[in-house]
Amino acid sequence: MNQNSLSPELLQKAVHSLPEDNLSNMRLEAADRFSNMGFPVKGSEDWKYTDLSQIADLTSQWLNGSMQENAVDRENHNTKIVKSVTDSIDAHWIVVRDGVIDSDITEPHGTTIKKISAVNKKIVTGNDAMSVFNAALLRDGIHITAATPLKKPIGILYIDGPSSVITQNRAIIEIEEECQLQLVECCLSAGIGKQFTNTVTDFLIAAEASVNYVRIQDRDFEHTSVNRVNALLEKNTIFNHNGFDLGGALTRNDIVTEIAGKDALVNLNGLYLASAEQHIDNHTNIIHTVGPSTSTEEYRGILSGDSQCVFNGRVFVAEGADGTDSNQYNHNLLLSERAEIDTKPELEIYADDVKCAHGATVGQLDESALFYLRSRGLNLEESQRVLTHAFASGTLSKLAVGACYDYLTDLLDNRLELLVGAAG
Repeated sequence: MNQNSLSPELLQKAVHSLPEDNLSNMRLEAADRFSNMGFPVKGSEDWKYTDLSQIADLTSQWLNGSMQENAVDRENHNTKIVKSVTDSIDAHWIVVRDGVIDSDITEPHGTTIKKISAVNKKIVTGNDAMSVFNAALLRDGIHITAATPLKKPIGILYIDGPSSVITQNRAIIEIEEECQLQLVECCLSAGIGKQFTNTVTDFLIAAEASVNYVRIQDRDFEHTSVNRVNALLEKNTIFNHNGFDLGGALTRNDIVTEIAGKDALVNLNGLYLASAEQHIDNHTNIIHTVGPSTSTEEYRGILSGDSQCVFNGRVFVAEGADGTDSNQYNHNLLLSERAEIDTKPELEIYADDVKCAHGATVGQLDESALFYLRSRGLNLEESQRVLTHAFASGTLSKLAVGACYDYLTDLLDNRLELLVGAAG
């Protein structure tokens, strides 16, 4: 057992406290597995810069029953949060509060939305420690089957805290042949205080289908979250992913896409904005098992204060995956001398006929551009604001779901205002 292990007895006790249903056996098996794994340890290959020891301590306290709920007027606060999102983004919304799915789910025509516990299918718990931990303490999750394209996107709103300090969320999304799905996921906090959310999302994309997926994370600055997305693509499929990380104390994202069919396309785009002592870690893994296929990836970061961000992007091209075309880039803008970015784009290629490129940039605001803007009558802060907005717009221009553009633009404007103000 590693230093980030939990008491097996406490974990089993927590598992047995959950409702007995079709997920019970999965939880017990996952709890046994996690007891042998423990939380990832900082310094290991995939967790070189990110430390989850505080989460291990927080979880132990929670399992012991020594954690108090974070104080907030739950009903009024949750209602305000829900309205702020659902009134701004026109979508078919599913609301999940502290891992509990709201009962009033409406199913659009051609789409099935069920609780995972009500679907008679074996759940793949995963092999990484955080996915196994998620399966062990999962109360329930969302299972979506999309068979017909919808005019509006489906929206999942995760509101975590204060009634649970530790929350597990899971969604399984199956897109049938020739279907197009738009999905917006918003991750927010209810209440102020230490919280931890662990989310797993699985996409199974059948032949000729496409997914446009936007994930927006704007949690409280004491909130820690680990998020994993798995996408399996069959032939002639498209997976567009846009990730926006604005809040949170510590955020870790793992995006794993496997291209299992010819002529599939993966586009991963991300923007992370960090200030104060925020820590945001993005790990991506694009696996080309067959060719020809294409992947493009661009992550951008703006860092201020004493923040630390990590980008580790891996592209794996298997033997025989000839015709693979892959491009991967990471661009970072540092507004503070104390901010730190650790960037590591990786290519692992075992095929001959491929076109692959990667690169990373780290820099500060362009002095000549600042001078030009100031010569046109803008003050320093206004000039910085113009340049940071221009940098961020490189990701916003690739937004895959137009319904959330206005909502996201307002969030980014407010957040960039804070970053520039802190830099000044």
